[in-house]
Amino acid sequence: MNQRKLRQLVECAILIAIGTVLSLFDFKGPWALGGGITVCSMLPLVMIAHRHGAGMGIVSALVYSLIQLLLGLNNVSYAPDALTAIGIILLDYVVAFTLIGFAACFNNVIQNRRWSIVAGIVVTFLGRFVCHYLSGVLIWEAMWPNELGWASSLWSLAYNGSYMIPEIIITAIVAWLSYGPLKKYWHGEDLPKAR
Repeated sequence: MNQRKLRQLVECAILIAIGTVLSLFDFKGPWALGGGITVCSMLPLVMIAHRHGAGMGIVSALVYSLIQLLLGLNNVSYAPDALTAIGIILLDYVVAFTLIGFAACFNNVIQNRRWSIVAGIVVTFLGRFVCHYLSGVLIWEAMWPNELGWASSLWSLAYNGSYMIPEIIITAIVAWLSYGPLKKYWHGEDLPKAR
């Protein structure tokens, strides 16, 4: 294994670990409908995608999703049958978090890299939001209708939006601010050249 590939694997493992640790510190805060936000727990995945490309970004995000699944395995235990369990696993974990691996998808579309990073965060995090929204409508509301009597689509929109919108805003702001001092890292200029 060459030095560049080894560094890439080690770096991705470290960034996944950092993201995982950050995900453990969620703030329940004043969210009226529940849920909680983390402070930039997915930003390391965004950085992987920008430094190492979409392929490594997707693989790393998939690994992260499986770790999140293991940490949230209790949620899967609520499923009354195998089909519901598969739905929870896919929509709340695997697909939702793996989408973050596409965060660098605007690099060739938007010339300003800082804006490309922000656009990638907004779009991929909205993709994650859609997964959680669908899970809320199709799975969680079917098992436990909300206590306010709201329509399942409205409840899922409000519940998931109450933590995903702040997550998007916080992560985009931190990425924007970190771009200046960390520009060479965002671009991967510190990586050894491929031979």
